[in-house]
Formats: sequence, C-alpha cells, structure tokens
Amino acid sequence: MQSEAADAAVRVAGLVKRYGDKTAVNGLDLTVRRGGVTAVLGPNGAGKTTTIETCEGYRRPDAGTVRVLGLDPVADAAKLRPRIGVMLQSGGIYPGARALEMLRHTAKLHAHPLDVDDLAGRLGLDSCGRTNYRRLSGGQQQRLALAMAVVGRPELVFLDEPTAGLDPHARRATWELIRDLRTDGVTVVLTTHHMDEAEQLADHVAFVDGGRVIAQGSPDELCRSDAKNTVRFHAHPGLDLDSLLKALPDGTAATEPTPGSYLVEGSVDPQLLATLTSWCAQSGVMPERLAVERHTLEDVFLELTGRDLRA
Repeated sequence: MQSEAADAAVRVAGLVKRYGDKTAVNGLDLTVRRGGVTAVLGPNGAGKTTTIETCEGYRRPDAGTVRVLGLDPVADAAKLRPRIGVMLQSGGIYPGARALEMLRHTAKLHAHPLDVDDLAGRLGLDSCGRTNYRRLSGGQQQRLALAMAVVGRPELVFLDEPTAGLDPHARRATWELIRDLRTDGVTVVLTTHHMDEAEQLADHVAFVDGGRVIAQGSPDELCRSDAKNTVRFHAHPGLDLDSLLKALPDGTAATEPTPGSYLVEGSVDPQLLATLTSWCAQSGVMPERLAVERHTLEDVFLELTGRDLRA
C-alpha cells in the first residue's frame, strides 16, 4: 500500500461535495498514478468537474480527503501551485491582453519554463500572437489556455476538454503535445467528451456517474470486461450455424442478419478467433472481410448506466 501511495500523483478518498440540497460528489475514490494520462469521463452533472476543481484547490471538500502530489490542495495551495498546471475552459485571462503577451507573462512566473516561441508554434499560436484575447476564435482561446497550462513545465497538469472546438489539425497537434508531456514524465489528468481521444491518449480511464467512480481501468480492460464484442464476416449464405455454435465457447451467439453476412458475438479473444477460423477451414468456408468490432468506451458506459456520456 505504501508503494502505491508513493506512486500516486492524486489520491481522492471518500470525497463528498454538496451544493445546498444537491450532492454533486458522493463518496468518490480515485487514484491517479504518476507519469501517465488519466481520463475522467462521465456525462454532464456526474460530478467529474467538481472532483477535478476540488483537486485543483478551487473547491473545499465537505467530507473525505484529497491529496495532490502529497499535498492538501487547499491548505497547501501556495506550495502546490508552482508544481501543477491547470487548463480552464473560460475566464482567468484579461480580454484585452495579447495572446503571446499572456503566454510570456505566464512563462516568467516559473523557474524553468518551456520555450514560448516553440510552444506557440506547435499549437499554431504564432500567427495570432499579437491578437487580443477577446478577438481570438474559440479554438485559438482553447489552444492558448492549453499553452498557459503547460508552459511552466508542471509535474501534473489538469486539462479540461483540451480539444473542444479545434479543427482536426489542431486536435492532432494537441494530442502530440499530450503524448510528449507523458514521455517527459508529466502526469496528465484529462476530461473529455471525445471517446476516441480518451482511447488514443489515456493509460487509465475512470468513469464517473452519480458522484462516484463506477468503473475504471485501461481502455483495453474496460472494453474487454463483460462486454460482448463482435466478429463480422461474409461467406456463402446458409452456413450451418448450429454446428458453428457447438464449436464456439458457451455464451457465444452466431447469426446471419442478411444472406451471406454473419455476426459472432461473445467474449472475443484469440482463442475464439482461432476456433472460428478452424471451423471455417474444416467446413470449406472462406470467410471474407473478417473483422473484429470492439466495443468502444462509450458502448461500455452505456451498458453500465444506460446514459450517453454527453447527457
């Protein structure tokens, strides 16, 4: 347990946060390991934003404990601030300030900042560096907020919807930056409504709903666990599916939704694929366009809650 605690950049235990009669976070537990990307996912109103804001020190818990880099984010705010980066969705930037002016000012607050010009170039801010913040597009404001969060070389950075409103090129540049942060040993806590983003970037995912973490693990673990994936293939119509089902593991389903199109649903693993292709070989069947269709993170969340992540 001690080694696990030492390996934690963020440790939340029994967190409760209320707003009047409403309980936004209800006994939430969360551990974020150092040096990886953790995605905190859930629908609006699930409690994830309140949890992150509590970790950032902007909200005080009503119950439970929160430790960030071993410190209390409220009581030890002065010690913690220089070590973390926070990306805000809005606010905190003077509307009349120029983009690069704000980024350079933020960099000067840190002992060993990233190179401002290089960072601005990576995120496409060099072309709008002399533009006032209020005149920036939504995507440019988003990229500036990201740059300001990471320019100080934080040990831990909280990124709130970092690619919201970005075009595909800017989105890919943001992904590359997040991957580079991880390579450099920076811990990243990410919230996003883009499930492909979480699957591409996250080492660990925590689903939040009803003020609690309801499931967590790596994207692969979550998409495999208790989820029926699908193998789809085409062959001549009228295959003997009873014979196929006898060969496949218990709990597997095989159907022919349209003539010559087949679906095999179950716990898809290398053994099931080997059994399927072996049966095809023994039956003289050439499976064409064989593909494994894996459940996505959003599929898993829907199965857990019946709710959409954007609800």
